[in-house]
Amino acid sequence: MKRNVVNHIVLLVLLPLCSFSQSKLNAFLTPSDTLNKPRRNAVVISEVSLATISLIGLNQLWYADYDRSKFHTINDNKEWLQMDKFGHAFTSYQIGKHGAQLLDWSGVRKKDQLLYGATLGFTFLTAVEVLDGYSKEWGFSWGDVMANAAGTGLYIGQELLWEEQRLALKYSFHQTKYAKIQPDKLGESFLEQVLKDYNGQTYWLSANLHAFFKESKIPRWLNIAVGHSVSGVIGNGKDVDNQLLTNISTYRKYYLSFDVNLSAIKTKSRLLSTIFDVFNMIKVPFPALEFSKKGSVFHLFYY
Repeated sequence: MKRNVVNHIVLLVLLPLCSFSQSKLNAFLTPSDTLNKPRRNAVVISEVSLATISLIGLNQLWYADYDRSKFHTINDNKEWLQMDKFGHAFTSYQIGKHGAQLLDWSGVRKKDQLLYGATLGFTFLTAVEVLDGYSKEWGFSWGDVMANAAGTGLYIGQELLWEEQRLALKYSFHQTKYAKIQPDKLGESFLEQVLKDYNGQTYWLSANLHAFFKESKIPRWLNIAVGHSVSGVIGNGKDVDNQLLTNISTYRKYYLSFDVNLSAIKTKSRLLSTIFDVFNMIKVPFPALEFSKKGSVFHLFYY
């Protein structure tokens, strides 16, 4: 659970990158055609500094509250109905995507964008995993590492195969009743619940239709998305009252919906285009079909 919170915090740090007269701003945000060393150096220094500060901060402020141990591994693949693994893949994909785009903005060649930028999410999250390995409370999880690799692989694989992102990992959230049952684990405030309540989180694989049918008249912004969520997950099985669990039905939910590829919306403003690209990690609310062991449900407006 803690690692998923860290993942989302890291993503939120990317948002200020979207923020200076209009012509100068457009010029600043336009990717360089050739290697721009000042830009590249600024990107590298910023990323290394941010990662270092984040890891030191975690080690001193978070892990200091828990007992240390020898390096050890755990198998948590059955916990939370794997929603934490979806979170790892999503975060690794998004950080890697923006890492590669920042190097593209700097004029770095494609090979190095994928080698040093797209792997940023995997590298950082694996470093956090190592810290977990020295914490008695948690442990190094190979399942988390594999999820990180899956997210990074999805980005790099598409760039190598198609030189574009036809498939994107996205996220949406709505509040649920379960947070009130276990507020210490699922969050008390809305922001905490966004980060911690897996029951309200949905992870989506969003496919751009025009990218697969380039000769068609399908709008470039139109996507179709499949989502995965859960219901009744109020703990990892270790610290939850068994009697409470028997009264709650735990199951998976799958969704089929439309989506918008915000990055495909044409605009002359580089600032607006950058904002669209950052917020493209969020699934746009649309009607959706839900499928679960309890049957099928149509949602007029699902988020």
